[in-house]
Amino acid sequence: MAMTHSPGLTGWFDAAPREEQVMALRAFEAMREHLDEREIDVLVIVGNDHLLNWPLSNTPEYTVGVDETHVGPADWYDEWLVLEKFTVKGHAPLARHIVNQAARHGLAMAHKRDMQFDDSVSVPHAHLNAQAGRPIIPITLNCTVPPIPELRRAYDVGLILGQVIADHGGNERVAVIGTGGLSHEPGGPRYFFIDEEFDLWFLEMLKKGDHETLMRECTLERMEEAGSGGTAELLAWALALAFTKGPAEVLGYAPSHAWRSGTGFVIWPEVI
Repeated sequence: MAMTHSPGLTGWFDAAPREEQVMALRAFEAMREHLDEREIDVLVIVGNDHLLNWPLSNTPEYTVGVDETHVGPADWYDEWLVLEKFTVKGHAPLARHIVNQAARHGLAMAHKRDMQFDDSVSVPHAHLNAQAGRPIIPITLNCTVPPIPELRRAYDVGLILGQVIADHGGNERVAVIGTGGLSHEPGGPRYFFIDEEFDLWFLEMLKKGDHETLMRECTLERMEEAGSGGTAELLAWALALAFTKGPAEVLGYAPSHAWRSGTGFVIWPEVI
C-alpha cells in the first residue's frame, strides 16, 4: 500500500475542509482493514529521510532501521506532528536479513541503530498502527540530495527486496507501505502549489497497473516540475509497486492546500 505522510495529517488535521478529513479517515480505515484481513504480522514502512538521520555530505541511498525497539517521533518533529511519543517493536532478525541478503543481490543498504523518525514513519504509524500491535521495519531512502535516482531504480530495489523478504526463513506475513508525495514543494517558493493534473495522472497510471509505462513516463524531471523536493518522495511508492501485480485501488485523493500536499492513498489487492 502507499500513502501521503504530510505532517498535517496529524499536526493540523482539522485545518482541512471536512470532505478532505472524511476522505482521509475512510482511507485509513480501509487500509487498517486490509492489514487485518490479510493477518499481517510486520510492517515494512518505506519513506524518505528528511535529512534527519544523515548529513548532506553522507546520505545513503537506503537505510534500514535494525533495532529491536523503536521510539518516535524525533523531538524536532514534536511541534509539527503533535503526537505522543510512541514505542514500537522492531524486527531485528528480518531487518538484518534484508541488509545482508540485499548485498548478495548487489544492493548495498546502510543500517542504523537509534533511527530518528520524522513524518515519513510517524504519520503512517499513527494512523495504521496506533496501538503498536505490529512490529515495524523502517527503511528510509534518499530523494533529496543529488544525485537523486529515477523511479526505475526504486522499482528495481523493490524487486530485490521482494525476493529477499520472501527468502527469509520466518513465517511472518509482511506488508510494505510506501509513504510520501504526492505533488508538493516543502518549504520552497511554491509551498502552497499542488499539481493536481500530475497527481491524477499518476494515480490513473497506478489504476491501470501498467508498470513499464509509469517507469518510462514518470521521470525525475516531471516530478520536480510537479513540486521540487517533495514529489520525488513517490520513489517510495515505486518501491512498493514492485511487490504488486494488477491495478491499484485508489482509496482517496485531495489536492489539499491545508495539508500542504497532494494527498492520496492506495492499496494493491494483488501481490507477486
